[in-house]
Amino acid sequence: MAKSRPLRLLYAAGPGDVIGTFGHWKAGRDDPMQVAVTYSGQFLELCRELDADGYVISYNPRRAKVVDGRFTIEHRPHRWKRGPGPLYHLGQIWYGVRLAVTAARFGADAAVVTDGTHWFALGLMRLFGVRVIPSVHCVLWRHNRPPTDFTGKLVRRLNTRFFGRRASAVLCVSEAIAQQIRPMMNGRATAAPIIPFLPTYRRESFGDGFPAPPPAPPFRVFYAGRIERNKGVFDLLEIAKQLARDGQIDIDFDLCGTGSALEPLREAAAAAGVAERFRCHGHSPQSFMREMYQRCHVVIVPTTSDFVEGFNKVVAEGVLAGRPVITSSVCPALEYVKDAVLEVPPDDAAGYAAGILQLRDDKALYDSKQSASAVTRTQFYDPTFGWQAAVRRAIGKDPAQSH
Repeated sequence: MAKSRPLRLLYAAGPGDVIGTFGHWKAGRDDPMQVAVTYSGQFLELCRELDADGYVISYNPRRAKVVDGRFTIEHRPHRWKRGPGPLYHLGQIWYGVRLAVTAARFGADAAVVTDGTHWFALGLMRLFGVRVIPSVHCVLWRHNRPPTDFTGKLVRRLNTRFFGRRASAVLCVSEAIAQQIRPMMNGRATAAPIIPFLPTYRRESFGDGFPAPPPAPPFRVFYAGRIERNKGVFDLLEIAKQLARDGQIDIDFDLCGTGSALEPLREAAAAAGVAERFRCHGHSPQSFMREMYQRCHVVIVPTTSDFVEGFNKVVAEGVLAGRPVITSSVCPALEYVKDAVLEVPPDDAAGYAAGILQLRDDKALYDSKQSASAVTRTQFYDPTFGWQAAVRRAIGKDPAQSH
């Protein structure tokens, strides 16, 4: 790291509103639209602690740029993020090249990259003397399904070369991701360290769990996240329909989130005659999310095996709220809170429906999952397990490393 000038760090985020987050951070508060402490907010705080210049880029579709003192915050839309076909891959590579050029012009000492590009495209940063640190939040391929097509296998081979030879460190939000990346290190003694981290929450957001929800009926099931087919939202609708057919009409579903399937899901719920008990609230601020967590009896995370899930923070949030969670092994977060979760088979609507009824009718089971949440929640409040601490380690600024 250069000593004649301040440390310069670049962070490439996902599609979030990092300019909005910067405004909240500058005012001394967390982004109210997010439940967890945002990664961009943690990055800004780290730059302040290290007296570093910071550059934050997201591919938010609202093009904008803010330069404020030592910080540059930019929304840089990703033209071909959704394809089609070859254009998607070209777009991924081009975005990575642009990030590398920006890092070089900024004079970045290190760049932490979360999303927006194929990992191997970041190898260009090393030619500019920039230490590149991938922050991996999704598994590289679907649950138990490595790529078999030509393009997928080629990308995997190129990524293997990048992780084995070009990355300075690799941050992973779950052990499932680390298990995919370790073989890519080729057993090299000088391979980049893999540094784990967990989502971080303020204790004041959930405390020691919320008080017991209002007594059933209705028994309230809560879903939070993207409204997309591969996140299991139509499986959730099928669960609601199945329960209604079986005469279980005292079970309500609340869904918070937005996505391309939001309106089709609402229309399908109305057509099925379950809309009154299957409410799609759309994108919701933190205050409304908090209310939903307080009112629900269980949290459900029905992500399908078609999605490249890396952790799924809603699993952690359900535990923090003191509510039993129903999910499957598709969500790697399961391994961190297993005792507080009712695990069901992936892609099994009938299994999820049975799990809801089991938690509704078996008080001892429900109470045991609630009790387990008290034991497992503390890890998400501890900043030493968080992303900011992991970045510190990756750039060699962890106080513990100096002893």
